[in-house]
Amino acid sequence: MPGRSALGGPAVRCQTARVQTSIETPPRAWAPDSGRRAAVLRPARTLARWGVRHGLAGAFLNRSARRGDPIGRLLRDPAVRDEPYGVHEELRARGPLTPGSLGLVTTSHAVAQEILRSEQFGVGWDRAAAPRLIRWALEFGDEMDASGVAEAPSMLVVDPPDHTRYRRLVSRAFTPRATAAFEPMIQRTADTLLDDLERRSGPVDLTGAYAAQLPVLVIAELLGVPVERREDFLRWGAAAAATLDPGLPLRRYLAAERALRQMHAFLRGHFARLRRDPGDDLVSRLVHLPAEEALTERELHATVMLLLGAGFETTMNLIGNAVVLLDAHRDQWEALLTGPTGWPGAVEEVLRYDSPVQLTGRSALADATVAGRPVRAGTRVTILLGAANRDPEVFPEPGRFDITRANARDHLAFSGGIHYCVGAGLARTEAAIALRTLAERFPGLRVTGVPVRRDLQTLRGFEHLPVTLRPVS
Repeated sequence: MPGRSALGGPAVRCQTARVQTSIETPPRAWAPDSGRRAAVLRPARTLARWGVRHGLAGAFLNRSARRGDPIGRLLRDPAVRDEPYGVHEELRARGPLTPGSLGLVTTSHAVAQEILRSEQFGVGWDRAAAPRLIRWALEFGDEMDASGVAEAPSMLVVDPPDHTRYRRLVSRAFTPRATAAFEPMIQRTADTLLDDLERRSGPVDLTGAYAAQLPVLVIAELLGVPVERREDFLRWGAAAAATLDPGLPLRRYLAAERALRQMHAFLRGHFARLRRDPGDDLVSRLVHLPAEEALTERELHATVMLLLGAGFETTMNLIGNAVVLLDAHRDQWEALLTGPTGWPGAVEEVLRYDSPVQLTGRSALADATVAGRPVRAGTRVTILLGAANRDPEVFPEPGRFDITRANARDHLAFSGGIHYCVGAGLARTEAAIALRTLAERFPGLRVTGVPVRRDLQTLRGFEHLPVTLRPVS
């Protein structure tokens, strides 16, 4: 899950004791309390959270979409969500950095790369500059057990020095050497899942039976969480992914919050178990850090929740997108069957052509100049990663799917700069092994029926992917 909502979400600055905020404390009569008062206030706090994080954004985007704004249409129109590339080209024709309903927007690979790598831009925003009512609602509605991956102190939404500290603690688990050590386990997992599929006949939902199962089992091993809870992890991950989108309807938000609360409850118990009986896994190391490095309870929840969700969301979407594309380009599927060393290149082209993360956002931390245009401090820039990955100035014939494309790896599907996806290497390895093993076991696999896209704007993948594993006689 390397991207996040372009709106950014209001809770961006870290709310732990390590970071000072300039938010006024809400009146004491409204302050969160324990026991009976907390139970009474919970619905009001939930409404405050939804309103400030999603309700206002949804109303604004709906109005923008009705007025024909491309970003509003991109984020609210289901037809555009499923096929966004026409709107991408409409925006590209306006220039490398153009005004939109959310501030500035870019489809340019060069501009996107410049902003992602620039120290003048960050994922945070100046919360103190928000209207007083918004600041009050943020404080009133703040609750760790209802927080998702798009809220501080998640690595997705904090800038240095906090981001540097969190990333340093987890990055050692995702080095090339650590990823290579996981390859035998990934292969065994793929083989076991496909053994189960061997016994099936008729159509199979490849998302539920394989594309989602493999990465969740891998990340469960990495984080030391019980694999028998994998269906829960998938449900919780889907809830966390939904909160990346701006403007969730209230009913959808309430479902997501219920799942997030369950996830936090599981993590609290999991951390307690590992404190008593640590294993050789990343989370065990995080809960036993020395005092000078130790994470607060909120930081620990945010970090592990992000790793758990991001650890399978991107890979699940990548595998599904690859199967659909290769089924539509059967000659390239056949070429990979005879030349299996081409799978890593195929993975890169899928990442470029149908990026699992479609957009992200940055805010100018200081006055800057980008593409010859002055950008004032505080300005939000929406970066359309899916459009940048089809920039004709970088990728000749960008609308052509070609697994032999020489520069496919120049895509920005894993973002860039200091927020480059820490698990990118693991995702690439998982996808290459998963796809090669699937093709070798079921060379006649075909997509049947109509694959169903997930109803998300930030993440792009398939909710259901019906396939037949063998040719129908």
